[in-house]
Amino acid sequence: MTEQNSFEEIVFACMSQFVFDEDDLDYALIPRHAKTLQTLANVSNSGVQIFDLYRKQVAFFSSNFGGMLGYEPVDYEGQNYHFFETKIHPDEKLQLALRGVSVLKLFAAFTNDQKLNHKVIYEYRMLNAEGNYVRLVEQYQVLELDPKGQIWLMFSMVDISPSQESEGSVKCQILNFRTGSFIPFDIEQKLQLELTKRELEILKLVKQGFLSKEISDKLSISVHTVNTHRYRFLEKLGANNSIEAVVFASKYGLLD
Repeated sequence: MTEQNSFEEIVFACMSQFVFDEDDLDYALIPRHAKTLQTLANVSNSGVQIFDLYRKQVAFFSSNFGGMLGYEPVDYEGQNYHFFETKIHPDEKLQLALRGVSVLKLFAAFTNDQKLNHKVIYEYRMLNAEGNYVRLVEQYQVLELDPKGQIWLMFSMVDISPSQESEGSVKCQILNFRTGSFIPFDIEQKLQLELTKRELEILKLVKQGFLSKEISDKLSISVHTVNTHRYRFLEKLGANNSIEAVVFASKYGLLD
């Protein structure tokens, strides 16, 4: 499992909690927003993108997105934003994914007004065209909600951070831009790695694609016991589902 796949699987698994009705989504809004955001990108010399949570893909990114890092459009032609995801510092991809999941959960609990009044500010490192890691600051904000109040479209602006410290982890905070108050979000993911032999055994079978009933038959234990072990390793790993559990356990060498 590659770092890129891990990053996407963690975030996309979280997004699966949102259930959209495509008939409720007005896709004519995206080109209108894109026109405005491209003008903003040109004026501010920032990279701007729109992310579609229903389709789980970048719907737009500004033509100057790679300019601040020295890349030419031909460098990422056909790859779009995936090109830039591969340039994120490898030590920070998982951190960004974990914080992204936590932020989505927090926003899902907000009222509609709160969703529209807050932005998320990240700092992380990305490789520039000269082969050096540059610290970026990226601000995410809700652009459109669906009729049920779910986050549908988000946009982000990316700039070079004024702080170019060469070391350090991902930084994250949430700003209520109506009140000016900040919510610090630099909480490290706490992993309890003391999995039992049976929990590891079941997790390895989950990784191989076995379902609870199949694991039950294979190990000669009840389905209830299998599910109890599954619940426990999810809790210990701080995972929301089996995909995350496999990703986290693989990351920390527990399934080697």
